[in-house]
Amino acid sequence: MPNSELNNIPFNDFISNFKKTLKRAFYETDKIEQFVQKRGFPSLVLRDIMATNPLSVAIPKEYGGRGIKVKECLGILDAASYESLPLSLALGINNALFLAPVAKYANPAVKGDIFKRFLTKQNMGGLMITEPDYGSDALNMQTFSVKNGSNYHIKGTKHWQGLTGMADYWLMTSRQKNTNGVLGRDIDFFICDNQQVDQRIIVEEYYNNIGLYPIPYGKNKIDIKVPEQYKLEPETTGLKLMMDLLHRSRLQFPGMGIGFIRRLLDESIKHCSTRIVGGKPLIALDKVQQRISKIQSAFTISSALCARSAKFSGIENNLALAGIEANSMKAYVTDLMQESAQSLTQLNGANGYKIENVGSRGIVDSRPFQIFEGSNDMLYSQISEMIIKLMTKHKSMNLSVFLSSFNLTEKSLDYFKSLVNFTIDSNLAQRKIVDLGKIISKIVCANSVVELGDMGFRSDLISDSLETIKHEVSMLVNSFKSQTNISPIQDYKDKSSWLAFS
Repeated sequence: MPNSELNNIPFNDFISNFKKTLKRAFYETDKIEQFVQKRGFPSLVLRDIMATNPLSVAIPKEYGGRGIKVKECLGILDAASYESLPLSLALGINNALFLAPVAKYANPAVKGDIFKRFLTKQNMGGLMITEPDYGSDALNMQTFSVKNGSNYHIKGTKHWQGLTGMADYWLMTSRQKNTNGVLGRDIDFFICDNQQVDQRIIVEEYYNNIGLYPIPYGKNKIDIKVPEQYKLEPETTGLKLMMDLLHRSRLQFPGMGIGFIRRLLDESIKHCSTRIVGGKPLIALDKVQQRISKIQSAFTISSALCARSAKFSGIENNLALAGIEANSMKAYVTDLMQESAQSLTQLNGANGYKIENVGSRGIVDSRPFQIFEGSNDMLYSQISEMIIKLMTKHKSMNLSVFLSSFNLTEKSLDYFKSLVNFTIDSNLAQRKIVDLGKIISKIVCANSVVELGDMGFRSDLISDSLETIKHEVSMLVNSFKSQTNISPIQDYKDKSSWLAFS
């Protein structure tokens, strides 16, 4: 397919061809049930998939791509995650963590060759932030850069980067070191071409990750020299560039979640409609109906979040201040992914324990989604802290009153008004802060469900999902109001062996 024709193909045709290729690659070229147990994608499978140019959706039209339309980016992730969550994640890493920031912040002089290699040579790119000793504490990263003439010399150690040893390009983060050896407070981003000798990343160790087998992770030694024109150009500071980048990425998580959850829903309905127990299909049982309904609600919520993200998360918008919504979407949809996979595995009974089963594989593959790009507990805490700060500023500490006029919750608050009609203490225990963040995130996402219903999405799915969210919020409010403050007893072994009391 000539690259010049990519942006002229209607998206329905483009995505249809991509889906057909996935079916052929995963079920004819190879068998996905077999290779998910091995490390890496089979080369023929990956070649066939990448030949359809799925990453063209994240490349500007002037460089031969389809124009970075969020709807198309999410559509590709949706289609991929229905068949393979690891494939969707690999495409998501490329889209949100490399191509989008390059399109928005890179020097125009270097973009052409990079995008050309993605379109014609099926190159891949990723992002390096996390370090072994600092984890989520990115602001204290120790990887540093020193400018020598027209180059930056960058040294440090990074780990847990998806596509380790596989990506052709990396966005490398570092802090500038001054002449006194002190690291600056801001963060710089550099485009590193792993095919260049001076920019080659050394993989010191590949990690034996428990899930997401096709995606390599590991520990990387950084000792590279990057020309100055390959440094990203922030609008203000590197910190705000990082927040814009990470928030945009978190707003793409619904795209990876929707296809995955829809697959779990289809599998659960198919299995429970055909599995006969006591002369009746399994789906006739009330508890089974409840489990499937929760997966169906997760599907509706994810659909709403995709529609919402498609509206405002394009690179033309700066999302540095969109933390409440970005964190809410990422944390809630990844919780829904894990819960849905658990439900399907339960419904499948003993067969759900086979490694090739979509549900059991989904449990393991979706679990890290609740951890990477910000642990969900941390994101829920941040949501609470941001909301409490706003409430304090507006001198309104009643949660119901504040959310009724907050732009991210004003349409959904009526469903939860009586549940959240209580005053927030600004000095909360951390466990309460996490619970509060969960409550707020669900109401924020419910707002998108209401908006999707207003657009004409089928009303029974909308009403069922809102009822499900309301039930979840009710349980969380009870947890939030509970005064239990249990802490671990570290020296618990004294007088605690049951054998001594038998």
